[in-house]
Amino acid sequence: MAAASFDLPEDRHYDCEQHLWVQRDEGSGLVRIGLDAVAVESLGTLAYVALKDVGTVVSTGEPLGSLEAAKMTASLLAPVGGTVVELNEHVLEDPTGVAGNLYGEGWLLVLEPADWAGESGRLVGPDGVKDYHDREVERKRAEDAK
Repeated sequence: MAAASFDLPEDRHYDCEQHLWVQRDEGSGLVRIGLDAVAVESLGTLAYVALKDVGTVVSTGEPLGSLEAAKMTASLLAPVGGTVVELNEHVLEDPTGVAGNLYGEGWLLVLEPADWAGESGRLVGPDGVKDYHDREVERKRAEDAK
């Protein structure tokens, strides 16, 4: 089945390697993090999500937790460094709910970023979402053609 499209809203940033979305609240400065549509397509139905505890401090690229899904198990690595301030308890209780509302109630956790201005530049911002989308569609088509 070839991917015709991935839903990648343009109102957030993306970690293209980890396939995570990061949405910053301008008022609080906190960032909400979740899996993007590319991740869910690759992983399949989530069976288990484990996340670091509230209060845990992580650097960019360090584990935030792990995911177990129909197709694979994966580490969840921090797209930006900071302190975990909130976990989505609903997702921890029922990981299958992530796929139904990826960009809404399917978020994973909230971080207080240590250096948003310095670290967010490595993420794909709203202006680059279309290019990221197009690259992933082509990659998926090439995989499916094999």
